Formats: sequence, C-alpha cells, structure tokens
Amino acid sequence: MSDKSPVTNDLSKLLDKIKDVRIAMLTTQDEDGSLRSRPMYTQKPDGSSALVFLTDKDSAKVYEVKKDSHVNLSYGKPEDNVYVSVSGRANAYRDQAEIDKLWSEPMRAWFAKGKDDPNIYILKVEIDKGEYWDTPSSMLTQAAAYVKALATGERATSDDVNEHAKVNVK
Repeated sequence: MSDKSPVTNDLSKLLDKIKDVRIAMLTTQDEDGSLRSRPMYTQKPDGSSALVFLTDKDSAKVYEVKKDSHVNLSYGKPEDNVYVSVSGRANAYRDQAEIDKLWSEPMRAWFAKGKDDPNIYILKVEIDKGEYWDTPSSMLTQAAAYVKALATGERATSDDVNEHAKVNVK
C-alpha cells in the first residue's frame, strides 16, 4: 500500500498546528537503546526550523541527546483532533542571552533561582521532517465522506475527512 500523503517543504502549517498545543512528548534513546519519552513545554515557535525547550543541565535527556541527537516530538490536541509528529536533531547548550529572551516567570517552578540559574540549558531541536493530521470532528464532514463513498462506490479515505501532510525540511 503506497502512502499518498501530500509532501511539502512549507513548515508554516506544521508550526501553526504546534503553536496552540505547546506540550510535546520528547522521545530520546536511553543508554540501553530503549526509547524514553517525557513531556516538555515548547517555547513559542519563532518560524525557524527549530523548536526550543528549557531543561535542567543534569537531566537524562541532555545526556541522551549528547550521545544520539536524533529525537522525536509528538504533539496532540485530542479535543480539536490535531496531531503532529516531528523528527529532528537535538542540541543541548547554555546561552544566557537566549535564556533571558525565553524566560517567563512561571518557569520559576522548575528553576527556583530564576533565569540566572546555572542549571538552565536550552534544548534546541532542528526539524528534519514532520507530519500532521488535522481531523475535523464534525459529523457533517464525516457524513459527507460517507455520501461520497456511496455515490462513487469507492472506499472513503482519511483525506476525505482530515487534513494530512508530510513536511520535509532537510
């Protein structure tokens, strides 16, 4: 079965779907080769091909991305039927000027010393590719796909009821 999902280099739709979700499940590879995922708060996407997070320099994820930079980010907003998967390469580093720009007071819950906490690291994921699904939950949309299938005699496809595309950045 071939995948007929449209492929584009336009990153804007992918980032647009992420901007309202903000919590990603970041997946890295553990030292024994198993996959580990944890929730991460995405800093507001700036339109570049990178997604940025703040983390603790001593966290396992920093160690893991230094060993293998390949990561996956999964976003989901079930109430709107929006799902995004991003593959990329992560880099963990400290840059006080960038931390100052990204800092907001609610982050103090994780970094009690504030934005000058020496344990704050930036985790930047350069997007290689991504994929998104945006499925309207409207019964009317689903009914229209059903009627189309009856009229044409062909099976309804997921494209009849949702927006789905692959995005290649690299």
